[in-house]
Amino acid sequence: MTQRLLLPNWPAPCNVGAAVTLRVGGISEIPYDSNNLAVHVGDCEATVLANRQTLVTDLDLPNNPLWLDQVHGTKIIYAPAAEGVPRADASYTDTSDSVCAVLTADCLPVLLCNRSGTQVAAVHAGWRGLCSGIVRNAVQTFDEDKDQVMAYLGPAIGPDAFEVGAEVLQAFVEGAQSPQHRQAIEQSFVRGLHRGKYMADIYALARAELKACGVLNVYGGEYCTYSQVEQFYSYRRDAKTGRNGSLIWLKNLNN
Repeated sequence: MTQRLLLPNWPAPCNVGAAVTLRVGGISEIPYDSNNLAVHVGDCEATVLANRQTLVTDLDLPNNPLWLDQVHGTKIIYAPAAEGVPRADASYTDTSDSVCAVLTADCLPVLLCNRSGTQVAAVHAGWRGLCSGIVRNAVQTFDEDKDQVMAYLGPAIGPDAFEVGAEVLQAFVEGAQSPQHRQAIEQSFVRGLHRGKYMADIYALARAELKACGVLNVYGGEYCTYSQVEQFYSYRRDAKTGRNGSLIWLKNLNN
């Protein structure tokens, strides 16, 4: 069977399920080939729904994932209370009947859980959301000390492909939580090939943000959606393309 899933390599509790979908193994046609999970990108809706149902079956999920209307904002939804398709960029749950999910194609998916395995969250962190505090807000939904929270950084655009303007650097610097955080932000940017441009490391920016929030156990961050064409969708590379999904949920081990 074609490998459709990437399982995060992190020491999450045994009752925490997590997965990232790859772009292969579905039934979407070019340019969404083939395991597109997004209904808003122009793909046939029936095809997307079939891909989503295969995902539910493959992972033996307790329910359909809570898909979001992502807008690069900072709103977080409590998944068990959600209705329809909420306009938000993160969701969290403390029950075993909800599946948190985000869709990405270069933006950074961040999966969060606590060491006790009682709460999880999924975050869509493009540079705008990350800069504005979406990860910061998601961390605050956890009740324990933040050193009991761990994070997995899913596939995103790599630092060799993510060229941005000086205004992006300035926006991050202005949102720094401390002098140490500011220094880490500045180290996440290097001069680009074009005048006035920088190459941004969104993984390093996320690690700096998490550290500033007290989250020190951070994993993942080794992929590049732009360059790894066969595995991941990339909006910057292809514009008209599909979306990978990143999911996290609490398993009911008593069943």
